[in-house]
Amino acid sequence: MSMMTSKQSLAALMLAMVCSISMAKEPLVEVTDAWVRQAVKGQSGTGGFMVLTSRVPLTLVGFRSPVSTSAELHEMNMQGDVMRMRAIDALPLPAGQPVALQPGGHHLMLMGLKRPLSVGDHLLLTLKLRDEKGRLVQQRIRVPVLATAPAGAASQPHR
Repeated sequence: MSMMTSKQSLAALMLAMVCSISMAKEPLVEVTDAWVRQAVKGQSGTGGFMVLTSRVPLTLVGFRSPVSTSAELHEMNMQGDVMRMRAIDALPLPAGQPVALQPGGHHLMLMGLKRPLSVGDHLLLTLKLRDEKGRLVQQRIRVPVLATAPAGAASQPHR
């Protein structure tokens, strides 16, 4: 009878492990309409765009990709009659509110490209996020390389 109890215990333990693994892998941030603009030989940088919707309050503090020597969060804004781009340290992601990274607004810059990025390629990006307690959380995503925004992609910032 003790052998039967051990088998039942093992089965229950395995079922609990499978359930916890499947539930633990839900991403903190839903990423939609993600794309990176193609970059041809000789071009050292390009932009990345997407809509981020966080399940909990987070702050986007950066990116990383194996295809570039650096990746920064940038914003575009008007200074007088001139549109200027500058790096920013962080972008709040309020829980449940879509935040767009798009041409002409907040966006990702991949600089020091190690190779040309062709339409049809996919690249890995790591989102660097901070939670409300200041802990760093990372989420990996796979992003297609396109010549223009995908159909249905955000054209206006969500705030």
